[in-house]
Amino acid sequence: MSDLDLLTQSLARNVRHWRTERGFTLDTLASRAGVSRGMVIQIEQARTNPSIGTVVKIGDALGVSITTLLDYEQGPEVRVVPGDQAVRLWSTEGGSHNRLLVGAEAPGPFEMWEWRLAPGEGSPSDPHPQGTVELLHVTSGELALVVDGVVHRVPAGSSATFEASVSHEYRNDGTEPVEMMLAVSVPFER
Repeated sequence: MSDLDLLTQSLARNVRHWRTERGFTLDTLASRAGVSRGMVIQIEQARTNPSIGTVVKIGDALGVSITTLLDYEQGPEVRVVPGDQAVRLWSTEGGSHNRLLVGAEAPGPFEMWEWRLAPGEGSPSDPHPQGTVELLHVTSGELALVVDGVVHRVPAGSSATFEASVSHEYRNDGTEPVEMMLAVSVPFER
């Protein structure tokens, strides 16, 4: 199965899942997204490869991210995404492009951090409030991401996401510096 076929099947499965989860009819989703009912049917039956604009509209109408709609598989709380599995959603003949590195559903504020860890150093963190999500992308070195006592290796070019309501640590067990980008999403206080 090609990457495009996997994306089409994933989109079909995930749109159907989230539409059902939200209690939306086909007409309700079409109306909320500003697309035709026929387009929603074609997407849910994996008979079309919609534009990114259409996928964004459907994601917004369902209240979920593009990453969630295109996710091949739902995995454990910690998901490491190898660099070669980032999804290229747009490119031009002139060489412009974007890549969806990693994403997660997050209901509250987001923070973006730049990190550098020298060899042999680490930074432990106490658990954050329930529902806090962290996303990271390693640009150099290899991060030892410790979540609830379990070490996950995240090499340069790879990304990860995890629920941060348990103890966690960013550690450099290597001999070269680790550099990474980190986003933290904390849920709304209700």
